[in-house]
Amino acid sequence: MKCNLCLVNSLLILTTSLLAADPPAIDTSRGDAMIAKYFQRETERLRDNCLADVATAENWQQQRARYRGELLEMLGLDPMPGATDLKPVVTGKADHKEFTVENIHFQSRPGLYVTGNLYVPKNVEGKLPAILYVCGHGRVKKDGVSYGNKVHYQHHGGWFARNGYVCLTIDTLQLGEIEGIHHGTYSHDRWWWLNRGYTSAGVEAWNCVRALDYLETRPEVDAKRFGVTGRSGGGAYSWWIAAIDERIKCAIPVAGITDLENHVVDGCVEGHCDCMYMVNTYQWDYAKVAALVSPRPLLISNTDTDRIFPLDGVVRTFETVRRIYELQGAADKVALNITAGGHKDTQELRVHAFRWFNQHLKGEDSLIEKTSVKFFEPEQLKVFEELPADETNTSIDESFVGTTTPVLPESDSEWEKTRESWRGILREKVFGSWPEEQGGVPFKEVFSVTHDDVELRAIDFTSQEAIELRLYIAQRKGLEKADLVVLNVLDEQGWQDFLATMRPGFEKQLSDEALPPADKEAFQSLQRMFKASAWAMAYVAPRGIGPTAWDQSKKKQTQHQRRFYLLGQSLDGMRVWDVRRAAQALRSQPGFADVPLWLQSERQMAGVTLYASLFEPEITRLDLHSLPTSHREGPFFLNVTRFFDMPQAVAMAAERSRVALYSSDADAWSYSQQVAKLLKFEAKQLQIRKPVADDAGGE
Repeated sequence: MKCNLCLVNSLLILTTSLLAADPPAIDTSRGDAMIAKYFQRETERLRDNCLADVATAENWQQQRARYRGELLEMLGLDPMPGATDLKPVVTGKADHKEFTVENIHFQSRPGLYVTGNLYVPKNVEGKLPAILYVCGHGRVKKDGVSYGNKVHYQHHGGWFARNGYVCLTIDTLQLGEIEGIHHGTYSHDRWWWLNRGYTSAGVEAWNCVRALDYLETRPEVDAKRFGVTGRSGGGAYSWWIAAIDERIKCAIPVAGITDLENHVVDGCVEGHCDCMYMVNTYQWDYAKVAALVSPRPLLISNTDTDRIFPLDGVVRTFETVRRIYELQGAADKVALNITAGGHKDTQELRVHAFRWFNQHLKGEDSLIEKTSVKFFEPEQLKVFEELPADETNTSIDESFVGTTTPVLPESDSEWEKTRESWRGILREKVFGSWPEEQGGVPFKEVFSVTHDDVELRAIDFTSQEAIELRLYIAQRKGLEKADLVVLNVLDEQGWQDFLATMRPGFEKQLSDEALPPADKEAFQSLQRMFKASAWAMAYVAPRGIGPTAWDQSKKKQTQHQRRFYLLGQSLDGMRVWDVRRAAQALRSQPGFADVPLWLQSERQMAGVTLYASLFEPEITRLDLHSLPTSHREGPFFLNVTRFFDMPQAVAMAAERSRVALYSSDADAWSYSQQVAKLLKFEAKQLQIRKPVADDAGGE
């Protein structure tokens, strides 16, 4: 079989010669329609499941602790970080005749600085209720110096203080005095955040937890009367802290929540950064976050023409959470406040919020006479004269959620235990959004054509509801029983190579595609391979590639990936499912049920193929070209590197299938090789080979 393998590798070299040419323009109408339908269906599924298991107050009490634990995990707070020394420092004060402002910083964990302003009424008698005000995105920057969001929102702190509240207004990670990053997936291509299970929402939630810890140390504060509010991003952080920390006795998120229909289907995700979202491992709609505040007083506040928190989704969320309050006999503790206007911090919103706090934290309903006014210049509220050298704010995404460095097992039994644990983690926390396992794969034959003794068939199959993909099968004319079938899993480069190879013989059948220049030499190489061997070659492009490619603009590519993320999925994770279904569809074809099946792929798609092999039985061999050595370079799956990385996945695959890695970095696979040695694999079970361009093969 060595000669045949040389032909396969030669074909790979020939087709990659086309990479220098620009691919033709792609018609994305099919892919755009398909993915829109898919997002609609998946959003409806999550909506219908949201709190569906809660029919009574008893149901709620039984589920509540589990829900809270899931949310903590999805924020990267399980296990909860240790409550280290806050090291609070007051760096200055600003004075008003009715209150004092302390410019403070504390460390929510070592090196993670939180800057804020503490507004304290003068002439305090007894302990006062305290408001944690969490800021939205309100940049205040002068001459290259950031003064923090807290300066933009200072009128809230002043207003609370003038009306008898202590108020701590804290900066966010992004746009604070130390400028961290919220926009990891939005604009920085930090898709490895998904692998890590990291979201900037988790940092904001943790900073809020520690802000309450700090308020508890203040002699002016009644720690039994904490409230939280904020708007926009601050509205979202109000949800996080109120849901996970019951020290919050009253919450008023303003313009900070809507449902998945608005975010995913209507496109509001395109206007939001990552701090608005948890890593949706357990596939929640946002009403479940809101329900965790119950039965504590909750006012959901919004304007009626807010473009990024549309009214219809806000109302749907309110109606769902109101049912949970009603079950607990607390319908009077939840309310919806809608005022006129767009996404703006209006006086009307603040008046209603203030009245709600007075009712539930002070037990009064007096008229609100003092209004919200900004009194200070940015310089007066600045905390740092010089930013601390030991800050971790700008790199917190690298450490906030820990990763595991797997140790080598010392015995077969230890490996078996570890491997089964990882498989369980993959199914629950990485690929938990996969559909239920199904029987046969629905398919239909589109065409079967022969040219120059090469037969090409096209099979359309259903990967999951709304996702229809095409599988191509090429073989020698008249071949009744193949010795081997190779399923090639294509990325966009691979798809263009496939079209170029097949165009000389099957241009008419492929005319629906935007065809690159024909590669006659590659087609002839394919002919020679089929003449020399009883092999069949199959090809599939998972969703979003080739026939199902959607809008190719950078914006849409990014935002569609984020839509998957909001649904508790990742695009690459669902492509793994597509490969599994393609393998199942291929085996269902006449003559292929018991034929040895190889999988072959390149680059990031090689990682997708690798993981598909972990869940499909009897994959004889994997040929993986330029497989990334770490998930940091892709593929991107939810939570995976919290537990292990690519070398560990290769070790699991090599136990099930022969694996040939074409890699220029053999040392990167030392873990895989050491497991192979421990388990006494045959030499051919795991092979690290030079890239195809350097070494045409040999079995």
